[in-house]
Amino acid sequence: MIARGWWERGRTLGAAHPLLVDIGITLLVQAAMTMPFVVPRPPEFEPATWPAYGLTTLTVVPLVWRRRAPVGVLLAILATNVLYRLTLDGPGQPLPYTGLVIVYTIAALSPPRRRLATGLLLMVAVPVGVWLNTRSARELTFSVFVFAAAYVFGRLTDIRRRAHRVEAEQAAARERARIAREMHDILSHAVALMIVQAEAGPVAVRTAPERAEAAFDAISETGRDAMIQLRRMLGVLRDGDTPDAAGDAPREPQPGVADLPGLLGRVRAGGLDVRYRTSGHARPLPDTTGATVFRIVQEALTNTVKHADAGIASVHLDYGESHLSIEVTDDGRGPQSASGRGGGGHGLVGIRERAAAHGGTAVTGRGPDGRGFTVRVRIPALPAPAAAGAAAEVVR
Repeated sequence: MIARGWWERGRTLGAAHPLLVDIGITLLVQAAMTMPFVVPRPPEFEPATWPAYGLTTLTVVPLVWRRRAPVGVLLAILATNVLYRLTLDGPGQPLPYTGLVIVYTIAALSPPRRRLATGLLLMVAVPVGVWLNTRSARELTFSVFVFAAAYVFGRLTDIRRRAHRVEAEQAAARERARIAREMHDILSHAVALMIVQAEAGPVAVRTAPERAEAAFDAISETGRDAMIQLRRMLGVLRDGDTPDAAGDAPREPQPGVADLPGLLGRVRAGGLDVRYRTSGHARPLPDTTGATVFRIVQEALTNTVKHADAGIASVHLDYGESHLSIEVTDDGRGPQSASGRGGGGHGLVGIRERAAAHGGTAVTGRGPDGRGFTVRVRIPALPAPAAAGAAAEVVR
């Protein structure tokens, strides 16, 4: 785990400072090229000289610019290698390190035309280099193999990088869709409740002033709650953990099942009688599952407030052994094509998407007795841990 942590830090540093990576690779290749000069040579060979070592170094230094001018670096390496073979009888290298590095770089970072030009150049340069060195078929076969391997590894690196980029773009698109859905649910719910309460306010002012005061209090509470939820949701997009100007922490948990009573209380303040019950073995849910349950109930009740003209709504959570069932019903008008409660509204689409994201299903339609509207959602949920006791059916 420690080694992996260092590797990840190194990758992050390399991505932020590619020149440092190139300098490190250059130094590593220089170390490999130095080995034959420090190992004693047989007496029948000419001794290693400083001019030979200096010219060897000139074949390595261009690697520092391998990203900015890969073809230029390749030409410089080829030229210095030819000069080395023609003018000095220095130690040979077991592998063409500099050539392999630049071929890998071109294969990984260059466009197709540049890669094609490099391939044609190598088809000439490799045989010429072998002819200047040993003129053996064995060396020619080996050289073709290692350069082809460097090219293949470069292409695989490019393919993997492109795949990661596509995956990151898809993840970003999914996150944008999730944020848009969250904002739709929060704002739609808050605005619907505020409209209902505001419309009832003028009537209450004339007939029951105390109810008017309660309606205005409910409007302000609904608005404040919507602002808190929006700040909580958008806070995860901010970098760092610094509190905002208002002193609120930007990162807070999403609402869950424990927040349903508060949600139902705000809906009741708008005039809808909401009844809530649970059955089965109630247990804590993962944060993502709890947030999904909250948003599904919120959207279903928002549709009821906006479209159903209902007096009573019922929310029922049934905890099964391996699943959780959510049922929201009302006694309103039932499916209406004009309102979108028949299946075409954005809210119902969002409910289906949330259920599908957890591997569940969502069904909407008329209530059990043919009246009103029902939303039924079934999502997988892990069995309760042994410490969680069985909860008898609760009616609120």
